[in-house]
Amino acid sequence: MQSILPKAIVFTEANATENLIKTSQSPRILHLATHGFFLPSQGKIKNPLLRSGLVLAGANLYDSGDEDGILTALEASGLDLRGTQLVVMSACETGLGEVTDGEGVYGLRRAFTLAGVESQVMSLWSVSDDATQALMGQFYGHLVQDHQGRSEALRQAQLTLLANPQTANPYYWAAFIPSGNWQKIR
Repeated sequence: MQSILPKAIVFTEANATENLIKTSQSPRILHLATHGFFLPSQGKIKNPLLRSGLVLAGANLYDSGDEDGILTALEASGLDLRGTQLVVMSACETGLGEVTDGEGVYGLRRAFTLAGVESQVMSLWSVSDDATQALMGQFYGHLVQDHQGRSEALRQAQLTLLANPQTANPYYWAAFIPSGNWQKIR
């Protein structure tokens, strides 16, 4: 990925913290390769924005600096990401949420839109790590090197995985969907 996005600032493992996300200053692209979740209504937690989120460094220890390591959709909705053209949630179930009549879907998608993000790529089910890595490599190649629009870059990446017999099953590529601005990154 570094060869496709040479100016990217990469934070991995223990450095990929909730604090880091919360202090980000409107990056052009924010790529989050982690674990996502959406918990069905269980009666205890009524707000669907608290039942959807991303698991970051320190979450299993409940220690991520001043944070717990879990960026909930509610917390994401309060971020200032105006100017961020794309958030890629390369994680399981990041496109899920609770459907509320007349209000739409409450989840990470809504949260990042409220935070000011122009577009997102997210998943609708649990995804394969290896296939997702291949898909994202193809996606960024089409997006950055081929200068394709955001939706078209994802479509072309998905077609590449579809053409490979090892990843032709929709399980490997169809979970990811685009939302928002479909045009090229500026």
